Amino acid sequence: MAAPRKYPDELRERAIRLVLDARKDPATRPAAARRIGEQLGINPETLRGWVKQAEIDAGDRPGTSTADAARIAQLERENRELRRSNAILRSASAFFAAELDRPSTR
Repeated sequence: MAAPRKYPDELRERAIRLVLDARKDPATRPAAARRIGEQLGINPETLRGWVKQAEIDAGDRPGTSTADAARIAQLERENRELRRSNAILRSASAFFAAELDRPSTR
């Protein structure tokens, strides 16, 4: 289960939008995330990370998008479960093969 979010989604989206808008203007570009983060009560590094991920999701920056990361995590969980199932089946197979090799006492 995911940890609860410290900031509401609306605040997060608004902060990202404000930073992206501020970065468009060369006069407000330097330290935009720091300034806006302080105004909204958000750690500037947290805000910078949100903006970076938003740029990746929009295709403006290289990296793994949020949707791709979620799909990868889901596939890794599925892969772990399949490996676990295969290990169980292998041990069950070995157990029953050993039972068949034992001489009958009848």
